[in-house]
Amino acid sequence: MLARQRQERILEAVRAHGGARVSELVGLLGVSEMTVRRDIATLADRGLVARVHGGATALDGRSADEPGFQVKSAMALVEKRAIARVAAGLVQPGDSVALSAGTTTFAVAEALLGVPGLTVVTNSLPAARLLHDSSREDQTVVLTGGVRTPSDALVGPVAVSALRVLHVDWLFLGVHGMDEEAGLTTPNLVEGETNRALVACARQVAVVADSSKWRVVGLCSMASLDEVDVLITDSGLPDVGQRELSARTGRLVIAPVPTA
Repeated sequence: MLARQRQERILEAVRAHGGARVSELVGLLGVSEMTVRRDIATLADRGLVARVHGGATALDGRSADEPGFQVKSAMALVEKRAIARVAAGLVQPGDSVALSAGTTTFAVAEALLGVPGLTVVTNSLPAARLLHDSSREDQTVVLTGGVRTPSDALVGPVAVSALRVLHVDWLFLGVHGMDEEAGLTTPNLVEGETNRALVACARQVAVVADSSKWRVVGLCSMASLDEVDVLITDSGLPDVGQRELSARTGRLVIAPVPTA
C-alpha cells in the first residue's frame, strides 16, 4: 500500500470516529507503528488531523464533534495521569467529591482509589464501575442516572435533578475545550447542562484538562474561567495560555510530567 493510500485510510478512520489510536491503525493497515506515526505526522503537517500522544484526533473545526470514550482513552495518557496525581493530592480523607465524565476524570478516579473514606458522586459510567469494582468498604459511590452519551456520561433531566439536592467538597471537571472567550465548553448540549449542575453543587471546582484542550471551542459553554478555583494541566500549555489561565482562574497548576 502506498503512503498516500495509507494516509487516506487514516484520515477516514479519524473522521469517522473523531480520532484513532496508533495500535488500531497498525492493525488496520498492516504496517509498523513507526510507519503509522510517520503518516500521522504527515497528515498533521498538512493540517488534516491533530497529532496527540497515542494517535490522532480530528481537528476541532466542528464544534459539535464528540469523540467516544474509547478513542480518547489512549490520548495523552502520561499527561492525564500526571494531572490526576495532582488532583488527588487536593482531596482529604472523608471528603465528598464529584467527578464529571471523561477520560481525564477517569484517571482522577484511579488516583482517588488511594484516598480513604470518600463519597464520590459521578455521572461517568466508567468511573463508577472502577470505584465499585474496588470493593472499598469505606467508600460510597453515587451514580446520578440519566441518558448515556458517546463519552459514557449520564446526562439529562434525571442527572440534573439528582445533582440539584447535593453538595460536595470538590468537583473534578473534564472539558472538551478551554478558551479565554468561550470558557469551558463541550460539544454536547445536554452534557453541558448536566455539567453546569455539577459546578453548582460543588464548594470548589477543579478543572482537569491536558494542554491540547487550550483554545478548543465546543458547541456549548458550561462555565466561565472565573468560576474555576483550580485548573490543572500539563507543561505543554503555551505561554499565552499560562498567562490567560493564571489571570482568569483562581489558581493554575502545571502537573509535572515524567520524561521517558
